[in-house]
Amino acid sequence: MVTFFDELVSYTAHVKPDNQALIYKQQSISYAQLSAQTTELAKGLFGLGLQRSERVAVFLPKLPVTVMSLFAITQANGTFVPVNSVLKALQVQHILNDCNVKILITSSDRLKALSSIVNQCPDLQHVVLIDKLPAQDDMATINAKVTLLTELPSQELEQTPRVENDMAAILYTSGSTGKPKGVVLSHRNLVCGAHSVSSYLLNHENDVILALLPISFDAGLSQITTAFFVGASCVLMDYFLAGDVVKTIEKHQVTGLTAVPPLWQQLMKAKWPDSATAQLRYFANTGGAMPQVTLAKIRETFNHAAPYLMYGLTEAFRSSYLPPDKVDERPGSMGKAIPNAEIMVINEDGNECAANEPGELVHRGPLVSLGYWNDAEKTAERFKPLPVKRNGLVLTEMAVWSGDTVKKDDSGYLYFVGRKDEMIKTSGYRVSPMEVEEACYQGAEEVAEAIACGVPNLELGQAIVLLIVIKDEHEITEKELLNKCKKSLPNFMHPKWLEIRSHLPRNPNGKVDRSKLSKEMKEKYSHE
Repeated sequence: MVTFFDELVSYTAHVKPDNQALIYKQQSISYAQLSAQTTELAKGLFGLGLQRSERVAVFLPKLPVTVMSLFAITQANGTFVPVNSVLKALQVQHILNDCNVKILITSSDRLKALSSIVNQCPDLQHVVLIDKLPAQDDMATINAKVTLLTELPSQELEQTPRVENDMAAILYTSGSTGKPKGVVLSHRNLVCGAHSVSSYLLNHENDVILALLPISFDAGLSQITTAFFVGASCVLMDYFLAGDVVKTIEKHQVTGLTAVPPLWQQLMKAKWPDSATAQLRYFANTGGAMPQVTLAKIRETFNHAAPYLMYGLTEAFRSSYLPPDKVDERPGSMGKAIPNAEIMVINEDGNECAANEPGELVHRGPLVSLGYWNDAEKTAERFKPLPVKRNGLVLTEMAVWSGDTVKKDDSGYLYFVGRKDEMIKTSGYRVSPMEVEEACYQGAEEVAEAIACGVPNLELGQAIVLLIVIKDEHEITEKELLNKCKKSLPNFMHPKWLEIRSHLPRNPNGKVDRSKLSKEMKEKYSHE
């Protein structure tokens, strides 16, 4: 019986100790080994004085120690904060400060990359390095205490009361109005999510699941939790080249693969021998609508695998999926609610929509998260009382309002219509225009005004266009400015096009007319 996140390791180690838990390159770790190592790390974190619910950030590539850290943090009663390994210093600083991170687990090279911001994180008390200590002079400039993972002061864990609705993790997702916001997930969210997803994917202990997506992404974390829930093996891999993915799937005889549409399009450019595809039992898509042409190519390539088309939002982990036997019957559909969830389509009057009437997707059930970290206003915007009255109930249940406009057909299958906000969905990530703009202001002193928008793009889903007004006293070329902006942004936020303008259009209130610019850019760049 699994109730808490860390029990996905400890319970499975108890019932299936010899099963392979993690595979990384030439390394294989059983559940028994992973559980023992996780407990030792938990004792080390507890020895640093980690208190209940305090935040520990993990800023590492996808390594066994990265996975181990997440489970050790919750075993020590802390809250884990996985930081996307491709983020730059400014984005990492925001996360560390926003949720008051006390301990950072990282590597020496990443600590060096954070040298400009690490002392600007006043709550950060300890940095735990997985490899080696920096030079003595470099350590002297860091306010936080730097310790090697192998030298942590081990202390026996204390059994403190906890319930399944205690927070376990904070995942950062871009918001429509600026910097990323932290979605607080409970133990219950994570365990119920693992149970639900593994049940409809029919996962079992003989599965070999490839973890290709970032662990900081809810669907990426789900690859690990679904594997651990059933005692399956999880292959860790940071994506580099499509050919490397082919070799990894062939070498480890992977049976389950989940990706986002831009990644699928890259993977389909590779050569796939039968030895790499024959054993694949299923493939799944998330993070955006799958183009029908791409889906057809994947199904042709993985002709023995069942296709699962999924929709989810970080605020509720997963929401819907289209069963494999409905893919041809319901082209373009998001499917129906996953097990242990209810999906409603609500109109502006607060009533459930009729068939084929567009409305907002609203999700209820145990996968609904605890809200946004330390942001009552944004939480109140997205997390609202259940719109449908349950007669006799005294307490009002909270549901998450997705911000996505969808519709249901006569049989209850969901179809995506559009988003209410200006979020850009690129390379599987939700990107806030304001986050891109803010990085440009900080990275290039020449910028007077910056506006980012997304345009449809076959390869990326949406590509980012950046429109810039330069300060009067400065001169710079578009190419030079683009290179400057890119230095402050992770790769998935890089603009595909940048234009320097003399001015930007305004609406009657004097604000930049984003909708007019967005329409103009879509007409100009969507065909490229």
